[in-house]
Order: sequence, then structure tokens, then C-alpha cells
Amino acid sequence: MKRNKFLLLVLLLFSLLLSACGTPSASETDQGNPQLNVGGSVTLRILSGSENQELEEILADFAREYKINIEMEYKGSLDIMRTLQGDPSDYDAVWPASSLWLTAGDTSYRVKHAQSISITPVVFGIRQSLAEELGFVGAEVSVSDLLEAIQSGKLNFCMTSATQSNSGCSAYIGFLYALLGNPDMITQEDLQDPGLTEEITALLSGVDRSSGSSDWLKDLFLMGGYDAMVNYECLIISANQELEARGEETLYAVYPYDGLSIADSPLGYVDNGEDKKEEAFLQLQEYLLSDEVQNRIQRTGRRTGYEGVAAENEDVFRSDWGIQPQRVLSPIRMPSTDVLFECLNLYQTQFRKPSLTVYCLDYSGSMSGEGWDQMVEAMSYILDQDKARANFLQASQNEINILIPFDSWPRDVYTAQGNGSALEALYDQVTAEEATGGTDIYAAAVEGLQQLEGYDLSQYVPAIILLTDGMSSGTLSDFQDSYEALGADIPVFSIMFGDADPTQLEELAELTNARVFDGREDLIGAFRSVKGYN
Repeated sequence: MKRNKFLLLVLLLFSLLLSACGTPSASETDQGNPQLNVGGSVTLRILSGSENQELEEILADFAREYKINIEMEYKGSLDIMRTLQGDPSDYDAVWPASSLWLTAGDTSYRVKHAQSISITPVVFGIRQSLAEELGFVGAEVSVSDLLEAIQSGKLNFCMTSATQSNSGCSAYIGFLYALLGNPDMITQEDLQDPGLTEEITALLSGVDRSSGSSDWLKDLFLMGGYDAMVNYECLIISANQELEARGEETLYAVYPYDGLSIADSPLGYVDNGEDKKEEAFLQLQEYLLSDEVQNRIQRTGRRTGYEGVAAENEDVFRSDWGIQPQRVLSPIRMPSTDVLFECLNLYQTQFRKPSLTVYCLDYSGSMSGEGWDQMVEAMSYILDQDKARANFLQASQNEINILIPFDSWPRDVYTAQGNGSALEALYDQVTAEEATGGTDIYAAAVEGLQQLEGYDLSQYVPAIILLTDGMSSGTLSDFQDSYEALGADIPVFSIMFGDADPTQLEELAELTNARVFDGREDLIGAFRSVKGYN
């Protein structure tokens, strides 16, 4: 008894000691955004690219030491650009993957004190055995070499969307730069070259899965079944650390020497006229740029300069993984903002592998009223091409969109091919459906699979996008049998709305290597995000 009381007293004192040291209470919002709360009087809210999730431990140490609360919100770099173009006053700092998005977005010059925290090149990570088969191990590899491997059917890869994520955009601009013969700068005239259209279309035909987030792309790859991904060098290293721990084949990093792009990770202060916030920001920036923390950042697989890494950190940048720690990085020159936007428009409408998307939309009785209104408005940002253009979500000429409105059962199937009047007719059908009846997401998703059976899926990036606001009748097994019978990699992305059951949606996502988006606060934003994965 006395011993138990003594142990209890020790535990109590230990917990009080931790509290006195200011250990952050790290919680997460529904979007997976950490809040490092140390009870400080100042809170820095940072809008960041998802790749910085791997620096959260460093941020937590800063929060504890300086008694400054930190709230991170993760979005794609293009979303960060759009925020800067609008009203960024909800944030105290922005931390995109590349200075490109500060230049393009901060047209009102609200961002101050921007400095690069780390750099990481965008590389191909290819399964070691495949890299050896392709002759890439120990060799200097060009974008044309990669194109040849794709055209021969030997190489397929996962990549983030060029219009939604910096890693995908940077890789894509690198491809263009190399295929154009390394001009001083890409121009509008260069983009009209028919030879470029043919080659970049062929190269992007090798994409077998897309993502709107670099960090989630790494997670997708780790779910298994893929040969390669285009991603940041630091995330290739992170993926390899996990693959090796599992005893699985690791990736070999390939640096396309004629189209290498760099993420320079600038952290900038959003000037909202609050002196205490600015002081706290400068403390954070100074902390991150200190020699000790820069060394810690290198240990995460990020570089802190263009001419190699410290000798003590070369064990992280392993040469047997193809990583070249002492390589002097010579990045391509990024185009002007107007040319960049034209590059993104062409990617979305002409160059990328076309999407094949099934929208299963819940028209059950509980969607009546506000739910119906929001769903219809959200779909307008996908199907109305004027609205879609504002977010680089336009349909391509060969894209296929399928609508399955459902309640207790799929009501009907409507199909639109291309980016013309058929999309308008599809949207008219979205608005014509009434909300009534029960909910069965599984029956709708099975119908979606049956529709996809009629296509050569190798020619598309296929996906089912499911929106629901309620708990479904039926069971996962109703869907799983059909999914396994199809034998194809078809992600079922879900948008949770109203009182939807996250458990059911997460089960669908886990089965199909997909994810669930929370549309309860911003349904339009959720639709925009999910399209980055397709």
C-alpha cells in the first residue's frame, strides 16, 4: 500500500514538472492541423504546405521554449497563393513550398521578412530493382530518358496534381523546360510547339495515381502496389526509412539533370499590424535559421544550402538510395507568373492524363434545403467551366464525368465527355434532382464500379467521389465483393457532410487507398481539394 502511494506521488510530481516546463498540448483539428498550445499570450497561425508536417517536433520545441502558441493549417501551395491573392488576414505567416507562390500570390505586398528555411529538390523515386533494370542506377538521367521508359511501358508513377500542389507543378515545369531544350526562360510561344504537346502528353500518360498533397502522396505510395513517385527528396528519404523498417524494397532517387526543380520553403510574415505577432514571428524564424536547428532540419532529409550537407548528416542522405548529398543543385529558372498560369491551364485542359470521375451524390431527404443548395453550388465549381478555370479545375477534351444521384438506391446514370455543352447538361441534371428517401452509399459506389467496367482504365486517372450527409444502410462487404472482382486501383474519395458516419467512409477509403474530406464547414473547398487527387 505504501509503495503504491509513493508511486502515485511520484507520477503526480512528474506530471506537475512537465506542466511547469511548458510541454505543448498538441491537438489536431478535423483537417489534421496541429495546434501547439503552451498557454502563451501570443498565437502564431501559419498557413503551410503539407510537407512541413515532418517539422512539427521542431515547432513544438520552439513553442515550449518561447511560450508561443502555434497553429498550423496545411494546404496546397496553390491554395496558399489564392489565399494571398484574397484576404490573408486570418493568418500570421505563410510557409509554401516555393517562393514562386509568394511572388504569384502576394500582389498586395502583405508578406514581410520572407526567408528560405530549407531546400529540397523534386526527384523521381523509383523502386530499386526497376531503377536497375532501366539503367538509371549510378547514371545521369535526363527527362528524355524518363520519357523513353514511360513510352516503352516500363515506367508508371504517382505524382501530385500540377495545378494543386507545388511538387507536381515543379516537376511539370521541369519537364517542360527540358523538353523545350533548356531555354533561358519558358515563353508563351514555346508552349504552342506541337512537338512539346506530343512529348509532354506522352510523359504525363505515365501517371497512374494523382494526389493533391505531397505528404499524402508519400502515404499513398507506402500503402503499396506502385513502382515510382515524383516527390520531394526529403519525402523520398522519409518513405525509404519506413520501407526499410518494414523490410521492403526501397526507392532509388533519380535527379533529372536537365529539368531539376527546387522547393526553397520560404517562411514569411503576414503583416496585419500586430507588433507582438511580428516579434513572435521573428523569434520563430531566427530559431529555425539557427545553426543547431538547421542541423536538426537536415536530419529530416532537407538541405539547408545548395552545395551539399554537413558530413555528420550524410547517413540520412544515403547514396545506396541514390541520394546525392554533395550534389551542387542547379535549379531551372521558373517562368513569369502569366506564363506559369498558361502552363497550368494547358496542363489541366490538354496535357494531363484525362480523368474518369464518377460523382455519387446523396439526394436523400436529409439533404433537403441548405444541404442541397451547398452541394449544387459545389458541383458548379467543377462543371461550370468559367468557375472551374479560376481554380485550375477545368475539364480536358478527353475527360469523362459520370453522375449517379442516389438515395436508398442509385436513381440513374448520366455521362458527359469532354469540356463542352455535355458538362452544362450534366450540371442541369445536378440541379434537377430532388432530395427525398433514405441513404445507401454502398449501392451507389457499386453502380459506379459497374460504370467504370466499360472503359480502358489505363487511359485515365479514374476515381469515385462520394458525397453523403448521413449514416448508410448496407455494409462494406456489399461494396468490397464488387471492388475485388473488378481488380483495378479505383480510389473512392468521400466528402463528409452533415451527420455522415466517418467510420463507414474511412473504411471505404482504407479499402481503396483513398481519403475522406470534411465538407461540413466548407463544402466547396472540399470539392476543390478532392479534385486535386483526380
